Amino acid sequence: MTTDKVKPKLIIHGGAGSSLKGKGGVEAVRKSLYQVLEEVYPMLLAGASASAAVIRGCQLLEDDPRFNAGTGSVLQSDGQIRMSASLMDGAMQRFSGVINVSRVQNPIFLAQSLQSSGDRVLSDYGSAELVRELQVPIYNPLTDIRLKEWMQERDENFVKEMAGVVAEKELVAESNAGRGTIGVVVLDSQGCLAAGTSTGGKGFERIGRVSDSAMPAGNYANAFAGVSCTGIGEDIIEECLAARIVVRVTDGMSLVAAMNRSFSESRDRGRDLGAIALDATGAIVWGKTSEVLLAAYHTGEQMGDTLEWIGDELTGFCPS
Repeated sequence: MTTDKVKPKLIIHGGAGSSLKGKGGVEAVRKSLYQVLEEVYPMLLAGASASAAVIRGCQLLEDDPRFNAGTGSVLQSDGQIRMSASLMDGAMQRFSGVINVSRVQNPIFLAQSLQSSGDRVLSDYGSAELVRELQVPIYNPLTDIRLKEWMQERDENFVKEMAGVVAEKELVAESNAGRGTIGVVVLDSQGCLAAGTSTGGKGFERIGRVSDSAMPAGNYANAFAGVSCTGIGEDIIEECLAARIVVRVTDGMSLVAAMNRSFSESRDRGRDLGAIALDATGAIVWGKTSEVLLAAYHTGEQMGDTLEWIGDELTGFCPS
């Protein structure tokens, strides 16, 4: 960490998957992601902390019904929505999260509230009690498209392994559309890093299944780097992907090298996942083994995204 002002950096994602259906889908997702960048980056220029910017970015993504987090979350096999989210403040190296919480608008706010608690990760019952303690208004995150998606799968006896990453009318009937999560990683003007991740899960999963999004496997940050993951949660957990990348950077590897090595290993093991990352030098890096990564970033001079990134390369980056 440094006391000198640094140029803030920001990268966000809205999930990873197999395809976006046509240019219209790409442009709609790009518009959603850029709106978040355009609101959050000025906060950083005004001096907001990395954690505050992460929380705001996650809230905006959770409130966008296009993505599988907060409003627009997918339904589990019993037709219920259970969401998970976590926040990690890299300067304090403090992790907090909620698992399988229901009937709230913004799970990231619950994760934020646990930053100052001695008990920083709560499961479904604990999360429900926290909602009551905080007097969080009851909210139904269900959307018509997600309900229709679930009803189609119920009629087909849940033959799909997971729900669509993006909630679009034209994607409801498309099989294996992707894996949904949202995430934000920030480097603030004080040189501090933070990461946040939120998800509605895979969709159609067994009741009680736990996502990587409320684990250090899927969301991790310290003074050296921050990472938010997306994809198949079980694959991310088995790779311990976010923590593995951050530890490699902490041990002296560059972020680009750490991402390349981690994604090469993941590919060799047949994993289906993606990640966004920042380090303390301001390097912005992203990676995927899936076909599509729905990510966008702000360098301080310009915005860019990965929506049309295809090919054999496992990682991409903007140099610091």
